[in-house]
Amino acid sequence: MATPELLSTQSNDESFEHILDELKWRGLVALSTDEDELRKSLSAAPITYYIGFDPTAPSLHLGNLVQLLIMRRLQLAGHKPLALIGGSTGLVGDPRPTAERTLNTKETVADWVNQLGKQVSRFLDFDGNQPTAGNAARLVNNLDWTAPLSAIDFLRDVGKYFRVGNMLAKDAVSARLNSEHGISYTEFSYQILQGYDFLELFRRFDCTLQMGGSDQWGNLTSGTDLIRKAEGKSAHILATPLITNSDGKKFGKSEGNAVWLDEELTSPYAFYQFWLNVEDADVVDRLKVFTFLTKAEIEELAQQTTDAPHLRAAQKRLALEVTTLVHSSEAAEAAIAASAALFGQGELTDLDAQTLHSALSELPNAKANLGDTITQLLVDTGLVASISAGRRAIAEGGVYLNNAKVTDEASTLNETLHDKYAVLRRGKKTLAGLFLA
Repeated sequence: MATPELLSTQSNDESFEHILDELKWRGLVALSTDEDELRKSLSAAPITYYIGFDPTAPSLHLGNLVQLLIMRRLQLAGHKPLALIGGSTGLVGDPRPTAERTLNTKETVADWVNQLGKQVSRFLDFDGNQPTAGNAARLVNNLDWTAPLSAIDFLRDVGKYFRVGNMLAKDAVSARLNSEHGISYTEFSYQILQGYDFLELFRRFDCTLQMGGSDQWGNLTSGTDLIRKAEGKSAHILATPLITNSDGKKFGKSEGNAVWLDEELTSPYAFYQFWLNVEDADVVDRLKVFTFLTKAEIEELAQQTTDAPHLRAAQKRLALEVTTLVHSSEAAEAAIAASAALFGQGELTDLDAQTLHSALSELPNAKANLGDTITQLLVDTGLVASISAGRRAIAEGGVYLNNAKVTDEASTLNETLHDKYAVLRRGKKTLAGLFLA
């Protein structure tokens, strides 16, 4: 796979005087500690900041991408990122609002730590190259400082600073306490571990800013409180809003399935299509959060969406930019070529087998054999309801096999792509894939 090209972004938008102003315009600030003090801190000198990613799956997803890109924006503004992979917090589990998490094995968590570390490393400059010379990113694992800590030391040196009443008042904890599932001491202790992370990073690297999603606010504040009590000093937190669609639904979920950054879990083609299908009402907000386009460029795309929404210029640019950032320009170009070819605007034979397989896997599909009738395959893929409906569709001139019009109701499958695929199309936009058995 080609290398993602996020590091080619050169700087933050020069139309903003302060990085905090840009973050606010992009809709990336939901809550923070004292804004004036945070602004002064970001202006005075390069600061060190961190975001944590827990290995609860073998890949990061779109929610994590919000955090990765805000880290990159701050790095481009001259500040020093610490990307924390939660080797210890991943063993415990952040409390969910409903039920207890299933604990993964230590071996699984360790494997996921490595995988997430590799993913994070693609989005930040760890070598201090221009334009981030002097503020190279660092990857850290909280297992390094929690594993050597005994239970007694943890209770004496860290636990003594936490008040149970305050811990019970945290939203995630109170929600669980009032549910039928309750909450275990393991997950109840998560906020202490996250607070301890901030304290350790403060001591080791002079880290003075932690960021995360607004649903993590309770855990974020545990760190600033601990630093104040243990060190007598102040630190900052900044929380990004949860990204939702204009209808209020959580962004990035489709029928319960996350959109992953790993190409094995969400193919580059499916990833590209996800962004291409963003609604007009949401596309400008997505451009602000998920791309490095300037304010002027985004405003121009917003105007194009208003003037000619049918052209979907903003969605096409969004899909191109984000697919390039996460995968590569080659992957984005292959996804564009596949989209065009599937709808008869390009050559299917130009698509490589992997891209074609990924694209067809996202469509209604069926197993097939050479010699199967097209009418039966139309039924098998759900493009028509019956054999007679398939015959009518062919007679009306609306059925295509591999972009060639089917004219005979008795036609069979006799042409494949890469000896194992075929594309059925009804009309201009209704597609299905065939996988040879």
